[in-house]
Amino acid sequence: MFVEAAVPQPRDRRARLATFAVFFVQGLTFATLLTQVSALQKKHGLTDGELSILLLVVPVIAGIGSVVAGSLATRFGSRWILRFVQPLACVAVVLAGAAPNVPTLVAANVLFGLSLGGVDAGMNMQGVTVERRYGRPVLTGFHALWSAAAVIGALWASAAGGMDLALPATFAIALAPAVVISLVASNWLCTPEEEHVEVEAAHAGPQVPWKAIIPLCLAMAFLYVGDSSVSNFGSVFMDKVMHASAAVVPLALGAYQATTFVVRIGGDLAVRRWGPAFIVRIGGAVATLGFVAIVVAPSEPLAIAGFALTGIGLSVVAPQSFSAAGRLDPAGTGVAIARVNLFNYVGFIVGAALVGGIADAADYRIAFTAPLVLAAVIILLARGFQPRTAPAATAPATS
Repeated sequence: MFVEAAVPQPRDRRARLATFAVFFVQGLTFATLLTQVSALQKKHGLTDGELSILLLVVPVIAGIGSVVAGSLATRFGSRWILRFVQPLACVAVVLAGAAPNVPTLVAANVLFGLSLGGVDAGMNMQGVTVERRYGRPVLTGFHALWSAAAVIGALWASAAGGMDLALPATFAIALAPAVVISLVASNWLCTPEEEHVEVEAAHAGPQVPWKAIIPLCLAMAFLYVGDSSVSNFGSVFMDKVMHASAAVVPLALGAYQATTFVVRIGGDLAVRRWGPAFIVRIGGAVATLGFVAIVVAPSEPLAIAGFALTGIGLSVVAPQSFSAAGRLDPAGTGVAIARVNLFNYVGFIVGAALVGGIADAADYRIAFTAPLVLAAVIILLARGFQPRTAPAATAPATS
């Protein structure tokens, strides 16, 4: 799977620490905005339909940002992208909080979407580069810190709400330090010379083989159909189907986020022992079981357990998709990672539309069978995560 490296050099450790910082800032930025969606809706008097359209703007524009990032990274490297785009994402969130009217809010969301796509692609390019230089799986740990930062962002939103802070202040207090962290970390990220490696001409072939990358793209999309279903409709399911109390309703998403974080902590160790294909296959099976539990749940505890199981299963798919994409791009151009990242947003959009549409036509129990089926398909796609023998690549010496 990986060519075992010697003991990581100080330069590698600095790059890994910087990549952790970038993932942390992104998780904090994302959660800071999403936890205040209802506050933004009230501030601007948006209907549910208008809010849905506003929310869909972000993943659509983020897909464009991801494609652009892939093209730029091939030439300039992902470090350059992150240095400029991640602080811009933080600024966009603050602008959204300060927006005096809906057009300004839409403009801030468009800016955030473009930045989100660029950062998502760029930080995973850095993660894959660090993983290659370490010679062993480390990517899931970055995603674990993203999840931890998202929890911190949610806790800050709760605390700010208790203090009756205005939205601009809430966003600025969280994200001003995040901008500083991002700018400092960008100095330690892998350079284009470290990220882009030379591939032996005899083995070069097509830079990004679509046939090999399609299973990764589909797995990413199906993962985010499930993630979108839980994030957007988990609390609605607990309210309208399980008739849970106001105190219990948030536990669906809470259980999902908590197990996602916990599993990602040990995810790299599991991949090292059993390999990515096995881990993704088991993840798809556990996620399927979780959605089955949600669909048939006769009680609140079983429903919450189902949401927890989906978090366990789906948590491993995204980091392994990016890692596998990196192995299919031995020259480190970043194009494969950007293309896989695009399906993150495809899945989010499809999940929101699919589950919401079925729920309107039938009910939420039937609606959750859609992500159930797609999670089961991930089991079949897991074969595409099996490491292949990569062309020989030469990375610059570290010091």
